[in-house]
Parts: sequence; structure tokens; C-alpha cells
Amino acid sequence: MSKLIVAGRQKLSGATEVQGAKNSALPVLAATLLAKGENVIYNCPVLSDVEASSRVLRYLGCTVNRSSHTLAVKSAGACRGDIPDELMRKTRSSIVFLGALLASAGNARLSLPGGCEIGQRPIDMHLRGLRALGALIKEKHGYIECSAPYGLSGARIALSFPSVGATEDIMIAAATASGTTTITNAAREPEICDLADYLNKCGAEIYGAGEGVIVIEGVKELHACSHTIIPDRIAAATLMSCAAVTGSEITLKNVIPSHLAAVIPVFEEAGCTVKSHGCELAFSAPQRLKSMKTVRTMPYPGFPTDAQAPLLAAACVAKGTSVFVENIFENRYRHVSELIRMGANLKTEGKVCVAEGVPCLYGAKVEATDLRGAAALVAAGLCAESATVISGVRFLERGYESLEQTLCGLGADVKKI
Repeated sequence: MSKLIVAGRQKLSGATEVQGAKNSALPVLAATLLAKGENVIYNCPVLSDVEASSRVLRYLGCTVNRSSHTLAVKSAGACRGDIPDELMRKTRSSIVFLGALLASAGNARLSLPGGCEIGQRPIDMHLRGLRALGALIKEKHGYIECSAPYGLSGARIALSFPSVGATEDIMIAAATASGTTTITNAAREPEICDLADYLNKCGAEIYGAGEGVIVIEGVKELHACSHTIIPDRIAAATLMSCAAVTGSEITLKNVIPSHLAAVIPVFEEAGCTVKSHGCELAFSAPQRLKSMKTVRTMPYPGFPTDAQAPLLAAACVAKGTSVFVENIFENRYRHVSELIRMGANLKTEGKVCVAEGVPCLYGAKVEATDLRGAAALVAAGLCAESATVISGVRFLERGYESLEQTLCGLGADVKKI
């Protein structure tokens, strides 16, 4: 099992390029099942979650080849409709293969997905949406069995919550369904727009992505294309947190500043200076942060739940009291107990976490239990008085490409053992 040793009292400086978005790459890879020919996906991050999706595609009969940050996917050989339990358990995002398999193979059999235990992410909205499109679905013995004996047909689907995964699943399935599909209360995240851009390049007719209502005019078939994954806004927010907690100045390249519109004001409230120019973002933090008052996670365009943990690490050493309200997942404070080991003054009750800033944190042996919590521990370790040893690195590798190397490139001392 790998561990990270993070030397404390680190200053960051210089420039680094932000990786491609994990949460965009995964649904795009699932959607390649529908696009016959060779799909070339650029800026695809090297992550264990991406590798898990690639293994699913290979199992289904696709050819997947990687060259650096480019994946070439040929789906012409896809001939299966089932995904084994051991592959489904690798990542939560594997459920997006449900809509892709229904649309491409006409049937699907898969188990419930795995991933980080950050709380319930029910798939009932996925299933209701696919049933509305004409899918017959049975749930038994931990498996979901789906078929579309009469094909998929367009429908009006109203989501009870703007679920990113459900919106993606329905978009993919509806792209080649007959007729028109309308998704109301659709998720508006940039990753939804990126998936729509990819599908439209393949010949789909999707309108309104990024808004509350998405309209999909079904087409007969999709063809392969080349597509570049958008930058990862959560990776960018994490690097900003690392710079904030260490009082550093860094430049982030390959970012889309508008995707960080809910994150930047929080850092500015803490005393940081953020300037954007084109696809670059210059970030400067004071020697000690100010408190952030109240940070509420919300669906996009609100503050992203995935950025809550790294920012909480910065709040641990800010002057004053910061309050975090987690409105998306009910079990997303698992990193708090580990931050307390490092000297943080944190109190949680339900969906609220109160951070009383302390002058400094101390290095300790800590364990990551989920992806974003792991990033929070890395950020905290950078500013601690002594070295921090972090286990559970496998969670970090699900969403961050060689984060230790990125930080070392900015002047930190982080070793993976």
C-alpha cells in the first residue's frame, strides 16, 4: 500500500498545468460505446478511475489504447451487455455505462457501483429516467437487469434533483432514441456541457446543456470523433487550496476561470488575490488566511461539494471562524477526524462543520478514506509544523494525476513510498 510523506512548512511557487477533468472523461468514455469508428480523446487524465472505465470498455469488446494523455477507443467490437461485479466496484461513475449499454446493445446487466463511501448516491433517478425512455428494468440479487425490447423512445423526464450522473445517463441513452427527450431540472455542471459537446460532434442533436432544461432529438446512429476533455475545475480548486494554506503564489495553466466562479470569491474572502488572463489563473495568498464565514455546497453553479474538503483544510489555519454546510452528501466529513489529529479545531453536527482557525497544524500519521478527503490531508500536511504521513493514497489516485509530482514541481517536498 502506498503512502505519501508530506514535509511541513512548504512554500509553493511557479506554474503548473491543470489536468483534464475526471468527471468529464468518465461519461465521455462510456458514450464511446455508441460512436462506431475510432474515437480519439485528448487531455484524458491518467487516473485509476479512468483506467477502470477503460477496463470496462475492453471487457465489453472495445479496443482501448493510451498514448500519454490521449485515449483511442474503437467500439466496433463491442459485443457484450454485462459488466462483472469486480469492474463495477472500482468506481461510482460506472453506473453511466447503464444508459450507454441500453442504447448500444439493447440490454444491460450490472451490479451496483462502488467508489468512495461519502454517503448515498441513489440511482433511482437513473432508473426512472431510463424506464421513461422505454427500458424494462429488474433489480435482484444486487444486480440491475435492463432491456429495451422495443427500442428506446423519447420522453419528458423531470428529475427530482439535478443529478449529474442521472442527467448523463439519460443524455447518452436518449441520443439515439427515437423521438424527442426533454430533461427538466437537469444538472448544469461544465462536465454536462462537455459530454453534450462530444455527443454533438458524433452527430447527436442535444440542445440546452448547461441550462435547467435539456432537449435531445434522437438520431439513428453516432459516428466517432476527436474530442478534448475540459480542464478539471476540482483539481484547480485543490491546487488553489494548497497555495492558500501555505501563503504561496502560483500560476495555473489550462483552466477555464468561469468554471471556478463559485470558488474564487471564497478564496478572495479569505484574503487571496485571484487574477485570470485567458486560460491562466494567477493565485496569491496572504501569510495567514482570514476566515471564510459560511461556505454552502450546492449543485452547479453553486460551490462544488468536491472542493469542500480541500478548502476546509485551508480554513483550519485561517484567522477566525469558518462554517461549512454540506448540502449534497451526508457523509462527507470523514476527513475531519484526521485533521483533528493534526491539531485542527473542528466540530461537526449533521451537515455543518465549524472550523475555529488555529495558528498552525502538526504533522501526524493520518489515513485517507475518500478521494477529496485525501486531498484535504495533503493540503494540511503542506503547512504543518512537521512531516505528515498519509495512507490510503489509492483514493487520491482516483482523481488526481500524480499530485505529489505536481506539488514537487511547485517547490513542495512530497514523497510517495
